[in-house]
Amino acid sequence: MKVACLQTEPKKTIKDALSEALDLANLAINENVNFLFLPEYCGGISSNGKLYYPPSDKENEHLFLQGLKNFCKKNSVWCLIGSIAIRLDNNKIVNRSFLLNTDGEVVGKYDKIHMFDIFIDGEEHYESKTIVSGNEGVLVNTEFCKMGLSICYDIRFPNLYRKLAQEGAEVLTIPAAFTKTTGMAHWHILNRSRAIENVSFVISPCATGEIPGGGESYGHSLIINPWGEIIKDAGKNRGIITASIDISLVHQYRKQLPSLKHDQKFIIKEF
Repeated sequence: MKVACLQTEPKKTIKDALSEALDLANLAINENVNFLFLPEYCGGISSNGKLYYPPSDKENEHLFLQGLKNFCKKNSVWCLIGSIAIRLDNNKIVNRSFLLNTDGEVVGKYDKIHMFDIFIDGEEHYESKTIVSGNEGVLVNTEFCKMGLSICYDIRFPNLYRKLAQEGAEVLTIPAAFTKTTGMAHWHILNRSRAIENVSFVISPCATGEIPGGGESYGHSLIINPWGEIIKDAGKNRGIITASIDISLVHQYRKQLPSLKHDQKFIIKEF
């Protein structure tokens, strides 16, 4: 399985975001990859420094989704659209991932569960003010592996990944638009931790650069093996990283270190 993370720059409009994604996707196709991975809000994002205002549309009308469907079908490639803003029938917006097969069909989708509502040293973000959270974990069977889906801030909630791995996920995906502030402090160690504790590959495409209206994404898209070793790190520049990964390593390491089977029930006793 040869994968590519597309490290896109945040764009204000869906049209500009699609152009950005397709430009990098074509570069990746030239590397003969089987699977493309795009960041969170790869379909467009803007903010006022505190609130996120991603350009949205209904799922069946979304220009970005249709453009990637066509690309996958034309190039016979799988793709994880890290997330785009989908407007529901009640006009509420969800932050949704889509997994597309080589026919451009949606074979899985996931709505971000954990909203990025934080206050750190004067920097504030309140994703829940403009986005509605999901409430379902998602595991997708592909021709290469079982893939567990998540988005960005989910990474700080390890129980989600534990459940996905114990249900059979061999690859955990964490598309993100991680902030520069939290990225510098925690991005690498959080991704490595999710790989190590679940003995899984972790693929984490992250946007890079300034967000229109305020804020900055960290970059450093990562591909990590089940032993927690970073195979590729995209750094801070726009572009792509690729790697060939061997899914059999997951089962090799899980046999040697079967920690997913060793969870014990317990209670907390307070003195």
